[in-house]
Formats: sequence, structure tokens, C-alpha cells
Amino acid sequence: MPSIEHEMPLEMVRNRPALAPELLRTLFDLKIPEADVSLGSETYNDCDPTEFRCDATIMMGDPVKPDLGIIFEVQMKPSKRKTYTWPAYMATLRARKECPVTLLVLCPDRATAARCAEWIDTGHPGWVLKPLVMSLADIPAVTDPGKAREMPELAALSALAQGGGPLGRPVLEAFCAGLEVTASDVKAKYYDYIASHLPEAARKILEDIVATSTYQFQTDFLRESQAKGKAEGMAEGMAKGMAKGKAEALAEAVLRVLARRDLVPSEEERGRITSCTDLELLEVWHDRAITAESVEELFA
Repeated sequence: MPSIEHEMPLEMVRNRPALAPELLRTLFDLKIPEADVSLGSETYNDCDPTEFRCDATIMMGDPVKPDLGIIFEVQMKPSKRKTYTWPAYMATLRARKECPVTLLVLCPDRATAARCAEWIDTGHPGWVLKPLVMSLADIPAVTDPGKAREMPELAALSALAQGGGPLGRPVLEAFCAGLEVTASDVKAKYYDYIASHLPEAARKILEDIVATSTYQFQTDFLRESQAKGKAEGMAEGMAKGMAKGKAEALAEAVLRVLARRDLVPSEEERGRITSCTDLELLEVWHDRAITAESVEELFA
């Protein structure tokens, strides 16, 4: 099953297909004209044969007669198999849509990116595929809240890549600004994913930004988070309270059994019994109290 690290960037592209051409413009200086952007059917439907299924396909311009097709792949580790399937993806899409096709690959780190960026010699003279590969570390720092609102998914990737770095606070502030214009269910998913992958210090900065921000993000999502946390806290408190009450009842039961058998615990032994919160141990002591010849046998 694909990992969350593989699936979340794909979900970001599927939620906002314009992210792919934006990355190509920003990181590879490709002159891609502004145009309508849509997902291609290859994103969800298997090609023939089944193994020829790319992660996501983005069409620039008319989806039927596009000006450009972009194949977006998330590659977590080098794969020799991809040196055969990537050219097949591109040739298949090019033949179907009769348009130019570009391959864009996202890797988790620069070492993996370097391996995946190696040229692929297809065997035909002059036909060498040079994958356009980026690592998370290559994602630019988005610090402008306006830019983040225009492209929240780019701001999310920026937070993931740069949130723990020198520009951490402005990057995370921009990320929160982007969440302001993101649908509630997606907003929560992005926040949880980014927060769970940040270093502890950066995560605390993010939590502080959310708690003190005036963004609409703060008034709806944080309220939901606070309500969820309050409910979880109440449930945890009730569980702890019930456990404490049961422990106190068991301790009293142990002392009653000892008293009925004329076994008198010392002050230290009584304190040991009444302060115990281990329900299993208290049950053991209760069973022993029924047959023990002395209080000392209780703790043997």
C-alpha cells in the first residue's frame, strides 16, 4: 500500500492541477503559458497493460486537444523499472492526446532525486529521456501570504520542505494563509500532515501561529480542533477518573478482607495498599488477602 508520503503530494496535485505547471516554471524555468488546467483520465484509469499507470496526468488547455500533457510522479526510491515505464507513459499519453508531454518527478530527498534524474537511453539513437526531477528540499520557500492564497498546495509543500529552516515562521504563516481559502476537509488533512512531519520546534511555531492568528483559518478550523481536543480530554479524564475510582474501591475491599480475618496492616502497609493504582495488582492482593496468614504474605 502506498505510504502517506507518496499519496499526499499526489492529492495536492489532484486537488490543484495547476501546481504541476507552476513547479515546472519555478524550478526548471520552462516557459509554460497560462492556460486552463485539468486532470487527465490516466490519473484514475489503468492503461493497457495494467502496469502502465502513472501517478497523475495534467492537461494544459483543452482536455480533448491539449497543448501540453504533464505526467507527475512521486518516487520514494530509485527504481530500475521506472527507466522502462516512464518512456512508456510519455509515449502513450503523447499518442492518445497528440500533444507534447513532459515528465515531472518529486522525490523525498536529493540523493533519491539524483538517482532518478539519470538519463534514460531508450536504445534508439538520439532518443534519451532526461527526467525533470526535484526533491522536497528544492521546493521554494513561499513566504508571501498572497501567493499562498493563490496556490495553497505550493505553500503546503513549502511548509513541508522549508518549515523547519531559517525562514520557518514566515513560511508557516504563509501556509496558514493558504489554508484560509482551502476547503475544511482538505484544510484539516493538510494541517495534520504538515504538522506531523515538522521538527518539534517548527511544530510549536505552527501551533502558536494558528492559536494567535486572525485568519479565517483560526476561526473555523482551530475551533474544530479545540472542540476535538476538549472532547478527547473529557473522555481521557473520565477514563482516568473511572480507573481511579475502581482502584480506590479495590483497595478498600482488600482492607475489609484483612479486617475480617483479624489481620492488621501497619501504617506503611495500609499506605501501600491505598496509594496503589494498578488494578491488576490490587486484584491479586485481594485474592491473596482471602487466604494469607499474615499481611506480609499479601506482598510476597
